[in-house]
Amino acid sequence: MKIGELAQKAEVNIDTVRYYERQGLLPEPQRLRSGYRQYELGDVSRLRFVRRAKGLGFTLQEIRDLLELSSHREKDMAGMKTTAMEKLADVEEKLTELTRIRDGLKMLVDSCPGHGALEKCPILNALAEDPA
Repeated sequence: MKIGELAQKAEVNIDTVRYYERQGLLPEPQRLRSGYRQYELGDVSRLRFVRRAKGLGFTLQEIRDLLELSSHREKDMAGMKTTAMEKLADVEEKLTELTRIRDGLKMLVDSCPGHGALEKCPILNALAEDPA
């Protein structure tokens, strides 16, 4: 199949297919005499795998690792679970940090009346405050 058909079946755009090829997430396809890329049916599944993993927050390197793990179907699933658990821990850490940021911003927004002299703005003063 040609690149357009692959992209459509995998629900990505053509530039994404080319990018993932350059990143080594998709094997380089054979070329027809005309120069067109010729993809295999398995490439659709692989692209969907990459898209779903990306949607779960995995980096391209982590996706490479997942693909490597998944290419050894006869092995134990412990490696796959460990990788997913590490990603989950990373996401939970980011959520904690985002919650801290949200709470700090909420406190600043709630403390600001939204009118008056800018020099008395609690948001500006908190950001400009010199930590001692």
